[in-house]
Amino acid sequence: MAVDEDAGQEFKPEKKKPLSEDEKRRKKIVPGSLMKAVVRPGGGESRPTEGDQVVYHCSVRTLEGVTVESTRSDLGGKGIPIRHVLGKSKMLLGLLEGIPTMFKGEIAVFKMKPEMHYGEEDCPVSVSDSFPKEDELHFEIELIEFSKVKVVSSDLGVLKKVLEEGQSWESPREPYEVKARISAKSGDGKVILSHTQGEPYSFTFGKSEIPVGLEMGIGSMTRGEKAVVYVTRQYFSQSPLMAITEDIEEIHFEVELVHFIQVRDVLGDGRLIKRRIRDGRGDFPMDCPLQDSLLHVHYKGMLLNEEKTVFYDTKFDNNGQPLEFSSGEGLVPEGFEMCVRLMLPGEIALVTCPPDYAYDKFERPANVPEGAYVQWEIELLDFNTQKDWTGFDFREIMEDVEKIKGTGNRLFKEGKFELAKAKYEKVLREFNHVHPQDDEEGKEFSETRNLLHLNVAACYLKMGEHRKSIEACNKVLDANPVHVKAFYRRGMAYMAGGDFQEARDDFNKMMSIDKSSETTAKAALMKLKKEEQEVHRRARKQFKGLFDKRPGEIAEVDTSETDAMDANASENHEDNNETRGLLTTEDSMNETDAVPPGTSILSKLRRLFASFGLNRCAIL
Repeated sequence: MAVDEDAGQEFKPEKKKPLSEDEKRRKKIVPGSLMKAVVRPGGGESRPTEGDQVVYHCSVRTLEGVTVESTRSDLGGKGIPIRHVLGKSKMLLGLLEGIPTMFKGEIAVFKMKPEMHYGEEDCPVSVSDSFPKEDELHFEIELIEFSKVKVVSSDLGVLKKVLEEGQSWESPREPYEVKARISAKSGDGKVILSHTQGEPYSFTFGKSEIPVGLEMGIGSMTRGEKAVVYVTRQYFSQSPLMAITEDIEEIHFEVELVHFIQVRDVLGDGRLIKRRIRDGRGDFPMDCPLQDSLLHVHYKGMLLNEEKTVFYDTKFDNNGQPLEFSSGEGLVPEGFEMCVRLMLPGEIALVTCPPDYAYDKFERPANVPEGAYVQWEIELLDFNTQKDWTGFDFREIMEDVEKIKGTGNRLFKEGKFELAKAKYEKVLREFNHVHPQDDEEGKEFSETRNLLHLNVAACYLKMGEHRKSIEACNKVLDANPVHVKAFYRRGMAYMAGGDFQEARDDFNKMMSIDKSSETTAKAALMKLKKEEQEVHRRARKQFKGLFDKRPGEIAEVDTSETDAMDANASENHEDNNETRGLLTTEDSMNETDAVPPGTSILSKLRRLFASFGLNRCAIL
């Protein structure tokens, strides 16, 4: 018997979209409250719709023909048409309803009852007290033009109308170097700037070299785009481009974005700057080697002295061969790699790099002095993204995992903990798509995943991020509640964070689970005891006399040793050879589980003050 699958399903009406404020206002319109008479027909076949910018002149008259107000100069106005965006600007209800019925160039008179203009209850448009808002009035409207616009500022102070689409999608931003042809007219059509002939106007984005509203508009443009940027007074600012007088209410800038040079403040502090000299192939950033890749580059390294001394050039010092390296493996200075990852194939860039991202933390060429800023002129020839595991069987995947893990271990030994962590985390992400086919594969997969989590925990511990180290260990213990190494690593993280009781519990659990770990656990407990004693000793000395005062008296706290406490916190915790019995040779990574410098003194004091019977509020 056939069954109608839909028979048992209840009909659920679609949820209606809530009415906008303008739609709610329209529902109050009473027949006969708004009447239209066409004075001059318009042209074309289309009418303005929601989201369009409408530009119109408006003259308001009484039914006797007396002009109340007007935008036209011959009727006492400033001669500046009104610009509104349908559905976004605050408009009179009669105009909100009437203007969408008009064609471009049309002139019409709308006869409005008070509730259709300023007499509307809670009218969003204000008017002077002398305006006859309780009277029935005639609104003569000339619809000059309408078009789609991009809202650049939420208050509609900056709008953009595209005249000609640009190329690609990248837009200039601080501190890009920009070339543009710019002309400007006031709202009444008077030319106040013309920079359309000869060389385009050049400026640096974000340096206040053009009015702020114009810069906001150009920041939404792409190379080759032509547009009109409408800017109202609140977005004016004085600049080298032009002087703006007090009588100007709004400016219409016509802009052609000729070219821009991508300049990246990579660190955000002005020290590591990448300036594109020649465009590359493709679109930024989709076609950049953001992921770990095998890269081929030519580069020339220079000192930032008057002579711009060249200390290395692959085209001369490497027999004309490019440098080949794998990103994400710490094989080149950090600043060098960060900038190459932001390049397109074929691009040439000039990179200015501070010493701590150049050679102060990397093998320094003999002719580069310590603490030197350098410049690299880099050409990215091509790159190959590392292969994924599509089509791999389980054994091939695990062999690749061992290679990546080996690279991570090398980086860890070199003290490059962030890079090492990235390698382990990359494998863990890819593991989400690996599905072992039998128990043997499942066991190997689970053990490898646990070791990777513990290596991540070790990296966090070295980086001083104790809580994140604990979280990584918890992932292992969730999968295997009796994982001895996870208890050890978590205990070390607890100890580094000053949570001594939690650390003690974890070391004791090690011994209860595996008797062979007693030597390691006891060594860790001894280290914990020394750390605890040292914290107590220093804290007692620092707060000496604090508890001898009577209520109401103030005791001064000695802070002379606070810095020394943090700086020397790890001196009492040298690496013990016994701990290595718990780790495999492959995964030990020559780790030192000492408490890193910078551990918060407050976290260490919590236990001490608890022993005095004080709560945390007494010391925080």
